Amino acid sequence: MLADRFGLDQWQFTLSATDANRHALRYARQATGRRKVLVIDHCYHGTVDEAYATLDDEGRVVARRGSIGAPVPLDETTVVVPFNDIPALEAALAGGEVAAVLIEPALTNVGIVLPDDGWHVAVREACDGAGTLLIIDETHTLCAGPGGMTRRDGLRPDMVVVGKTIAGGVPAGAWGMTRDVADLVATSLGWDAEGTPGLEDIDVGGIGGTLAGNAVSLAGIRATLGEVLTADVYPGMIARAGEWTAGVQAAIDEFDAPWQVTQLGARSEYSFRPTPPHDGREAAEADDFALQQYLHLHALNRGILLTPFHNMALMSPATSSDDVARHTAAFREAVQSLFA
Repeated sequence: MLADRFGLDQWQFTLSATDANRHALRYARQATGRRKVLVIDHCYHGTVDEAYATLDDEGRVVARRGSIGAPVPLDETTVVVPFNDIPALEAALAGGEVAAVLIEPALTNVGIVLPDDGWHVAVREACDGAGTLLIIDETHTLCAGPGGMTRRDGLRPDMVVVGKTIAGGVPAGAWGMTRDVADLVATSLGWDAEGTPGLEDIDVGGIGGTLAGNAVSLAGIRATLGEVLTADVYPGMIARAGEWTAGVQAAIDEFDAPWQVTQLGARSEYSFRPTPPHDGREAAEADDFALQQYLHLHALNRGILLTPFHNMALMSPATSSDDVARHTAAFREAVQSLFA
């Protein structure tokens, strides 16, 4: 089912997308013989050590706020570039040290930041030119369609990571890779035609833990992909997100609030800046915690619970137009209270 959705035929299961990202990075380092990972500034890939990195005001790689107990300084393991900055990406890959580029196809944990036209094509070309593997983490961007942005936009990753929603709340994650990557890993372990040498290495370092791929997780994934997040529910979810976006935009326009709203498939989020952010730093600098808390409390007092740490709505197959209309009315009241 995952192969049909994402176009990669080799899959392995974990208990979370964080675990899946960790294993994908291990496989990338094993396959390439390189030690560094490149991530995007203000990305989110769970509690992966290498991805807890950001750029400071001088452009140096440092641990992001909230990272505790880092095993080594982040600049030893990680290269960081801004989203939508191809020259920076190409320059970072030029040294030949980067095993993998790990990206979200759109930034989602600092507000929604969409890729520029052609950005994904340029990333793929840069990775090909540098001999670097491309890992796309679709955990948050499954909202774009049944196969995330990978399928919707015709992306060509070497590996894909998914988790969270794929098992409907049961702990589960998964990562897929192309046959070419699987062969690279196998060759690097010294497997012969019978596949015996190296087997003990995979057993220790490549499986994912005793409970990875357990029967309950797999049943949850199968039920969710087969009966809940099916292709035919996405048009309705995306339409509800469009209604939510239109309602938010109407209030912003009516009261001339210096905010913007961005939709990504069945997901939409507003931020406190007048134009859509172009990279993670722009999105982060638009945050206003006190204002965010006010809007959340305003909504909660009217029976509406937003994602607690975002100004975001993610539609489910059960979300109705009436649900969206309730938010539209409440959001207009909130904006009016601030700008009228």
